[in-house]
Amino acid sequence: MTNRTAFVTGGSRGIGLACARALADAGARVVLAARDTAKLEAASATIPGSSWVAIDMASHESIKAAFAKAGKVDILVNNAAIAKDGLAVRMKKDDWDAVLAANLTGAFLAVQQVLQAMMKERWGRIINISSVVGESGNPGQANYVASKAGLIGLTKSLAQEMGSRNITVNAITPGFVETDMTAALAQERKDNLLAFIPLKRFGKPEDVAAAVRFLASEEAGYITGHVLAVNGGMYM
Repeated sequence: MTNRTAFVTGGSRGIGLACARALADAGARVVLAARDTAKLEAASATIPGSSWVAIDMASHESIKAAFAKAGKVDILVNNAAIAKDGLAVRMKKDDWDAVLAANLTGAFLAVQQVLQAMMKERWGRIINISSVVGESGNPGQANYVASKAGLIGLTKSLAQEMGSRNITVNAITPGFVETDMTAALAQERKDNLLAFIPLKRFGKPEDVAAAVRFLASEEAGYITGHVLAVNGGMYM
């Protein structure tokens, strides 16, 4: 990945930061993007040669400004996401709109920022981080699940549009991964989840990062439109 630039949204922590580190280790120049500039600065300091840009995935103007600052992008990892959970019968429209705007519309707008340069270069990698629940569904997360399922559909459509330009577009569906979010779960909830995971452990951010690194590589050049599950077998 030498001389390639990778742009990772949600890159200041968790899965995004692990992806950025893996891509940097593979030789890419990494640009971290997220909302919290203090966390971005701290994260970037741990990755030699990396840089960072502030981005709000719910704002078209912020997305355009961030990519303009980053310059030409060869590898896009759409990882940033928010959750505003609640049962559908009581879900506020604002909570639906906010999650779809950040998780799905924001990812689409990010893709639009990189396609022209990738088409001109006749090389590109777009990797959308979806979720196991985008395939299986999950009660209390209608908005989040819809956004993650939408990413899968977006991935497949883009893969068909961009294949002739040697741009691959793939999705990864992580299962339950050890992050700040899962750390806050009650032990009983964790035990219940582990019962449905054949590998009997939660994933690590590095498990997802390894899949991202592969899909971004030259070796994955004949893989596009694929949905790669990194979920320990909890959904097959």
